[in-house]
Amino acid sequence: MRHSTKTNYQERILKVLQHIQENLDQDLDVRELANIACFSQAHFHRFFKGMLGESLGEHIRRLRLERAALRLLVTDQNVTNIALDAGYETPEAFCRVFRRMFGSPPTAYRSRMRNTLYPKMQSGVHYLSGEQRRTLFVTPPKPSTEVAMEIEIKEISPIRVAYMRHVGPYTEVDSVWNQLCAWAGSNGIIGPETRFYGVCHDDPQITPPDKIRYDACMNVPPSVMPNGAVGIQEVFGGKWGMYRHLGPFENLEDSYIRIMGEWLPSSGCELRDGPSVEIYLTDPKHTPAEQLVTEVYFPLV
Repeated sequence: MRHSTKTNYQERILKVLQHIQENLDQDLDVRELANIACFSQAHFHRFFKGMLGESLGEHIRRLRLERAALRLLVTDQNVTNIALDAGYETPEAFCRVFRRMFGSPPTAYRSRMRNTLYPKMQSGVHYLSGEQRRTLFVTPPKPSTEVAMEIEIKEISPIRVAYMRHVGPYTEVDSVWNQLCAWAGSNGIIGPETRFYGVCHDDPQITPPDKIRYDACMNVPPSVMPNGAVGIQEVFGGKWGMYRHLGPFENLEDSYIRIMGEWLPSSGCELRDGPSVEIYLTDPKHTPAEQLVTEVYFPLV
């Protein structure tokens, strides 16, 4: 089961890579790429980076540069035209990026006629022309140097919570938590059984920072009703995977990427549409960042 699921994920990412290589001159729409992979757009970027070791944007920019390098070697096109075809507005910008990647400016690179065309990349995916694309494959990611991920699969009943919504970067949610806790404290709602949840609706790699939605939540009894900016909703319900993240909140994105690219393809599981949920088991005001414990939950079919 797990082997066939891993093969299925490999086939899905290969379809995306094939489409990218065949449409490098187009504006590649992430919604279309996610659909090709039969993947939720909300999770696609993390899945892509987890599988290939680079973000979607980095991958596309690199392939366009590799295509430019190939054209420098096998055509007489001038650098300006090659730069424009690679998506750069000026030859100067193209030259700066090209030099960072290949170690020399385009004209020097062309004159030296390197034997090794491309730098070594973890994924093994490089720009291929014409019939070569039929040989496209993905080198499996190297085993993580970190301890293997321990994921628990749980069936969780819906939980009634009071919440306040924050719209903006995840790094700025402290203010909404202060407001929610002040409201709960003044109404005598916080007690020994209170747990604190974060509902993360958006992937910061694709949603503009000022549009990211986050709900700061705490469980409440049926007697608590909506009040102004404080709403009532249910979180969870159904099948969920859980990973226990240890350390600073700013490293949570690394855990999400490992879940999508390392654990999921070998798990035999499929993601379900919906936001992830975080449970904060330690108080960041009284706990050193490296000792923070956060349970990361993601919905499964």
